[in-house]
Amino acid sequence: MVFKELDPVLHSQLRLAVMSVLMREKEAEFTVLKEKTNATAGNLSVQINKLKEAEYIEVTKQFKDNYPLTICHITAKGETAFQDYVKSIQTYFHTGRKP
Repeated sequence: MVFKELDPVLHSQLRLAVMSVLMREKEAEFTVLKEKTNATAGNLSVQINKLKEAEYIEVTKQFKDNYPLTICHITAKGETAFQDYVKSIQTYFHTGRKP
């Protein structure tokens, strides 16, 4: 059995958590992602930038009631990468079983 290679961008607990939220919600504010992932603001910012560089998410910065607002939106490339990652992980669970 050959195991599928795992996407190194998604093979990070926090980046995977962010993508999981965005797969369900399609977009989320930074504060919501911080709350749902229980991450620090600094670590979340770094991981969001890595997802943005991979073109898995788009980041929009604006203001709401004079406060900065960062919104993350999953891209089609990000959705495909997430689905492929899940399929790759599943190959690890089906070792020895016939499809």
